[in-house]
Amino acid sequence: MNQAIRSAWVVAMGMFALVLGSLTFVQFFQAEELTENPWNSRQLYQEFGRQRGAILVDGRAVAESVPSNDQFNYQRVYEEPELYAHLTGYYSLSLGSTQLEDAQSEILSGTDSSLFYDRVVRLFSGVDAQGANVELTIDPEIQQLAYDLIPDGQRGSIVVMEPSTGNILAMVSKPTYDPNLLAGHDTAVIAENAAALSEQPGLSIYTNPATESLVSPGSVFKLIDAAAAVESGRYDAESEIPNPPALEFPGIQYTLPNFVTGGCASRTTADLEFALEQSCNTAFANIALDLGEAAIQEQAAKFGFGEELAIPTRVIASTFPSDLTEPELAQSAVGQFDTLVTPLQMAMVSAAIANDGEQMKPQLIKSVRAADLELIESPQPEVLRQSVSQETANQLTDWMVNVVDNGTATGAQVPGVAVAGKTGTAEFSETGDNAWFTGFAPADDPQVAISIVMENVDIPTGQQLTSPSAKRLIEAVLNR
Repeated sequence: MNQAIRSAWVVAMGMFALVLGSLTFVQFFQAEELTENPWNSRQLYQEFGRQRGAILVDGRAVAESVPSNDQFNYQRVYEEPELYAHLTGYYSLSLGSTQLEDAQSEILSGTDSSLFYDRVVRLFSGVDAQGANVELTIDPEIQQLAYDLIPDGQRGSIVVMEPSTGNILAMVSKPTYDPNLLAGHDTAVIAENAAALSEQPGLSIYTNPATESLVSPGSVFKLIDAAAAVESGRYDAESEIPNPPALEFPGIQYTLPNFVTGGCASRTTADLEFALEQSCNTAFANIALDLGEAAIQEQAAKFGFGEELAIPTRVIASTFPSDLTEPELAQSAVGQFDTLVTPLQMAMVSAAIANDGEQMKPQLIKSVRAADLELIESPQPEVLRQSVSQETANQLTDWMVNVVDNGTATGAQVPGVAVAGKTGTAEFSETGDNAWFTGFAPADDPQVAISIVMENVDIPTGQQLTSPSAKRLIEAVLNR
């Protein structure tokens, strides 16, 4: 009898240990996995039943949670949705979250470790948990102007930032969408709206084109060529560079021409000032062939190529290709072939030149505050790297001012203000090109750096949508 009792006791204790071990494993080792499981409906109901913090621009909510008359308690609502869609992203019951709603989710939901004491206080006071508010660096007037400067139906992006801090004042792209269509609580309606949005040409509801779309930069990449040339010590303001009408390559029929109707044809050799002023392909291709692929790659990397960033949303890496033949290197050096950039990357290049060669990390977040307005976080300016020396930055600035005063970017001129800039045209398709402007102002005390790209346009349209738009943005920032 005693043996039977002992056996039963051992079995019972074994089963108890097994159950306790299973619970411990689930609670401590699988908790995060179960919480993040998209099929965890209890977790979804818990999250949507919590008052999520707001995303603010100049103190006004552009995304917030309001009470709802359903089982979820709160509904996410977006104000001026098309204007801010690519920044806020969406918070959706069936599609998850994107952009700031994703990157700042723990802060907005109130689950971030920085809000631990706030959660404890609310627990003991019986007050429902509430997320923190995220204030952006965006200037609403500059954001609206940038948005209006991209015509409806035109694919394009504009980035405006402060060179000395990295703060982003405006970041817009078209085509855009209304995140409210994806933030409801009826999953069938969400699916229908998502399907309709997916049919709009050139629109992605999942990415921000200014930070996650790679575009051929065309001649704005010549700023990097010019930087590499000066930094190498082999070129200066007096250097004369071969500038034939077209660059030929032995053994193949391909030639790289200068723009036929441009000013490059007036000189068979060019100094760097003239080559940048008139955007001479063959001069910059010759520089790249002389310095070599590695030198151009190294200089591109010093401006941030090849590096992903979190601002806190994702910025994918811009690329300069490798293992190039001579024709491919020549094409890549003038922003063609497989050279690809984000619109933000080109704003970062101009901002680094403007900031004495020091590149600051771009930043979207101005501050994070708890529901009781206690300051949780206030990101400070962060230096990424020294892209070029101060002397090289000053030289590039002088040449970029000349581009606006006498060259291809005269449309960006602002009376009484020295504007530094560079235009670019990248062959995109048979129906159009990518038109670019990047630059900064005032050249002697930079307050704003800009990047503009309009995709798939003809040359006259591109000229009207880039440099003149930069002029208006510069004026708006300086007159704030």
